[in-house]
Amino acid sequence: MTAAMAFPDSDDFRSPALPADPASRVVKLEPFNRSEALSLGVELELQLVNTHDYDLAPYAEDMLRLMAQTPLPGSVVPEMTSSMIEISTDICHSAQDVITQLSPIREALIRNADKLNIAVVGGGTHAFQQWHERRIYDKPRFRELSELYGYLSKQFTIFGQHVHIGCPDADAALLMLHRMSRYIPHFIALSASSPFVQGQDTQFDSARLNSVFAFPLSGRAPFTLSWKEFEAYFERMTRTGVVRSMKDFYWDIRPKPEFGTIEIRVFDTPLTVERAAALAGYVQSLAAWFLQEQPFEPTEDDYLVYTYNRFQACRFGLDAVYVDPASGQHMPLRDHILMTMTQLEWHSEALNATQALGELRTSVEANRNDARWLREKQGKERLLAEVVRQAALRFRGGA
Repeated sequence: MTAAMAFPDSDDFRSPALPADPASRVVKLEPFNRSEALSLGVELELQLVNTHDYDLAPYAEDMLRLMAQTPLPGSVVPEMTSSMIEISTDICHSAQDVITQLSPIREALIRNADKLNIAVVGGGTHAFQQWHERRIYDKPRFRELSELYGYLSKQFTIFGQHVHIGCPDADAALLMLHRMSRYIPHFIALSASSPFVQGQDTQFDSARLNSVFAFPLSGRAPFTLSWKEFEAYFERMTRTGVVRSMKDFYWDIRPKPEFGTIEIRVFDTPLTVERAAALAGYVQSLAAWFLQEQPFEPTEDDYLVYTYNRFQACRFGLDAVYVDPASGQHMPLRDHILMTMTQLEWHSEALNATQALGELRTSVEANRNDARWLREKQGKERLLAEVVRQAALRFRGGA
């Protein structure tokens, strides 16, 4: 075993040098590539823990080396710190496709983790890791981000699920993005799995997103429904020197022109790949409803309640209050999720996602998400290391 090589932590905190002439900084946005409408892609950031005390362990490089020896769909890549990896699917067409691809990846992860005497765990945060003990993974972009963001980069040892949805064209992608923004609280509450941070119960169901909010280019995308206007916005931002690529935006949803998709980034990584696939099916069903029925027109005023709804879902999960952006009506988020699922039934059936939405519906009706599962384990065990051990078993399908 060789631990991932970490570069020496820099004590030079200057921002990277930029060209003096703002005009020379301007970068044109790449064209929005073609993709199949409603196609899916899923990325999952995962924890690597040792099997002694179940703290995070810097085994990313070893895991990547072993995973490279097994032909699998998708990819396995490093993440910001050396106790993290990210797995992703190839292009999928349904929630069933997603689980068909994620299952062999999970099996390979488990086999290789056993060889290294470590374990793989889902969840949006590690329950008790200390951020200052983390090592930045030795990769130029991660070094650059560490130099820019300082300690925030190590606190970015958090774990999310990203879902890509294929869009027919660039303007349709922006329309999809802003329609999807009304459902950000739904995604947060359904996936919430990060109640514990640094050994404490945060009283949030999803504390992970508080770490994301610390980054200056996080939050919501600007309200524009025209790709031409979005290109102009992107070029103005690159002129400032603050942005050099779309990767510099940490928005909750962002366009991905190279893939021809929008990417939804607010999900905590669930404790199981089955729930990750079900969440992808929910996104796909919503997208089909948007494309085929054009149920509403998004407006800038939708964002008047965006941050409040987002906070409610992070803090209270399925028990949150949801403020409807159009009517201003307040209602339990749980009820709005169930109402939405009823609206989506025809589309989920057409997409072979009925089982996926059925599993989510059952959990909502029982008022259960992964955050509640983790709290229940801690309530019983009174030891967060044991909670992480049981979460590792759950990832394997054994708890």
